Amino acid sequence: MKVVSQYVREQKRYTKNDLKSKFSFDEDGVEKFIKSLKAYGVLKSVKNTDDQLAMSDLMDDDVEITDETAESGDCLYVFTYVGIITCGSRVIKVYPKYLLSKKDEDLLGEMKQILKVLERYSRSEEQIINVFNGDGENRSFNILAVILFLINDYYEYGIYTNSEDIVEINGEGDILWGKTIDESFALIEDNRPYYMELYTGKSIEDDTDYFKRLHECVLTECSRQLQDAQLDILFDMDSIELSEEVLDDFGDREYILERIIKELNLQFNTHRQILLKTLYAYVSQDRKMLDENDGISMYGTTAYHAVWEKACAEVFDNKLNTILGQLNMTVPLAEQYQGKKERHLKLIDIIEKPIWQGIDTEAKAADTLIPDLISIPCIDGKDWFIIFDAKYYNIQLEKGKSLRGNPGVGDVTKQYLYQLAYKDFIDAHGITKVRNCFLMPTENNEIVKKGIAKMAMLERLGLENIQIRQIPAGRLYELYLTGRHMDICELML
Repeated sequence: MKVVSQYVREQKRYTKNDLKSKFSFDEDGVEKFIKSLKAYGVLKSVKNTDDQLAMSDLMDDDVEITDETAESGDCLYVFTYVGIITCGSRVIKVYPKYLLSKKDEDLLGEMKQILKVLERYSRSEEQIINVFNGDGENRSFNILAVILFLINDYYEYGIYTNSEDIVEINGEGDILWGKTIDESFALIEDNRPYYMELYTGKSIEDDTDYFKRLHECVLTECSRQLQDAQLDILFDMDSIELSEEVLDDFGDREYILERIIKELNLQFNTHRQILLKTLYAYVSQDRKMLDENDGISMYGTTAYHAVWEKACAEVFDNKLNTILGQLNMTVPLAEQYQGKKERHLKLIDIIEKPIWQGIDTEAKAADTLIPDLISIPCIDGKDWFIIFDAKYYNIQLEKGKSLRGNPGVGDVTKQYLYQLAYKDFIDAHGITKVRNCFLMPTENNEIVKKGIAKMAMLERLGLENIQIRQIPAGRLYELYLTGRHMDICELML
């Protein structure tokens, strides 16, 4: 089977003929391909217009075309996903929309890093394995996610083993003093006992254990599938060759599943239970990643903006959920925040919530303004209060070009209001350096000071206009993956 593996850019507009050519389809094949991707929510279709061709984002008011079999000139297709998708023998590598100038042959490094970022984000959000994609008629076993989980689990925890505790006389294990004292004969000299025979205990692993062998067999098969799909290099995974057995050597499928269920009933360790359940899913579905006409497999997200927000929050040392008493500013916590209750509030908790008043009642709303992240760095011996908003946009703000890819008026007004919400806290601590800033990704290697967003009526209230900074995504991801912070001086000064 010939594997067709191609890169596509998130949010780029593709014609049907583009997809047909890129993924080597005939007319019927490309229509089925498009229909499948749309059914799983990773591909949208919009009208084929000049305005759409110039867009870098799918806007809320873009009306999706529902006729997926429209003629190739009638609509454009947009991938609303970042990550890896397999559809039969086609492997679709969807890279983020801000990588505008890279050629396909130059994308390997960026894509490898992005997949590591997706993995770290998934772990931090405690997301479970997506064993299935879609629902109803479009429900499909997510073989790629299961394979990646099994291999990553092996790298972290090793092979599934069952051990047996054995007792020996004068062995090399730990001395079992209770058993030795109770059951062994002692010689007494100078009121001290001396034992000629010591009972010792150790655990030995059963190399012939059914589940150890099964785990090795599945891992070897998973590794080969990843290589066949040409994804092993992309996911930075070495070849795993642990077994020469095949699944048929362990009995028919029903027998293997029955053995796994029995083992599950004996295991109370959470990790072992998860591993056994994943092995059960792998065996029960009996599906190979590159099977034709057998659903879609995915590793990635349709909400990459959330990944960008999470990475920015960690790299810029978000204090939003920090307790006030632990902010470590250069000045003591102001008196009005020193009370037992106030001192233990988080920075996010001091934003006012709307109050709704009726004729004879009053109620406080549950929700309020929530900024993406707040940083309170010390720069040149002074505290700064910086309100960041991570915006996953490709902004076009150049002379002679129309404004595109910019946050909406609601985003701008909210950014001003965040400063207003913290005005009392800022004034109480004598903070004179306050900044508002949008953080957007760029493929460039240097921070780009893009400009500002402002509204005169809010500027007149003494609120800071919103600075626009494009952050080198590759550099930010490197810091995110290694748990380091970016020097905020680079942004603000």
